[in-house]
Amino acid sequence: MHTDLKELFDNLWENYKSVTPSADEIHRILGAEEGQKIVNDHIALRTFNLAPVGLDALAEHFTSIGYKACGEYHFEAKKLYARHFEHPDPEAPKVFISELLVEEFSPELQTVVKDMVSQVKPEDVKADNFLYSGRHWDVDYDTYRKLLEESEYAAWMAAWGYRANHFTVSINHLTQYQTVPEVNQLLKDSGYTVNASGGEVKGSPADLLEQSSTMADRIPVKFSDREETIPSCFYEFALRYPKEDGTLYTGFVAASADKIFESTNAA
Repeated sequence: MHTDLKELFDNLWENYKSVTPSADEIHRILGAEEGQKIVNDHIALRTFNLAPVGLDALAEHFTSIGYKACGEYHFEAKKLYARHFEHPDPEAPKVFISELLVEEFSPELQTVVKDMVSQVKPEDVKADNFLYSGRHWDVDYDTYRKLLEESEYAAWMAAWGYRANHFTVSINHLTQYQTVPEVNQLLKDSGYTVNASGGEVKGSPADLLEQSSTMADRIPVKFSDREETIPSCFYEFALRYPKEDGTLYTGFVAASADKIFESTNAA
């Protein structure tokens, strides 16, 4: 496992960019070329609640370098459980890890997922590069489509494996843009589709967190039987509000996160 926080996030970022070509372009339109600092609020990772790849196994890559578990979140409709993690250094990105509750799905989906996970060795999960190692299994396109009918999350994992599902621009650290609607309009003016599920702005000042996201890039993927273009990863934007003590809220809002998950929807 990595011992250097910057090295871990640099590798996650490069892997994320390789399937999210919009990321560099979004940095450009936010003014990075003119010196605008782009700060990463958090990343998100997906997995299954099966050994050896459960949430805790992924979290160990972060807890081993000082991260602590904070809030937990339940997504009953999507059959997911999640926790977020924070580092003592407030400048370090937060980490949001979710896992699919496999046992709550059909026997058919369970069989497919268990077969995929059986191909991941415990030593693989502890390797430095596991969190950005991609897919550890072969899957054909029809299997992907069948998974998609039951769980978009399971289908995404089957196709993409282990990588950051999204990075997040901290609007609090931008100087040229102060609100989520401003950023959304900039994105739309630049040709990007903003996730409108539950509204383009998720959350509110009362929630102490407002978020939005692009819809995922669409990238060709090699399945075992053919190549198809499907949704990959997306970019999120977060604006945090101060709590009563004046410090910024550092948690997440389950109702908003539920809609953010839909940024990778295929339809």
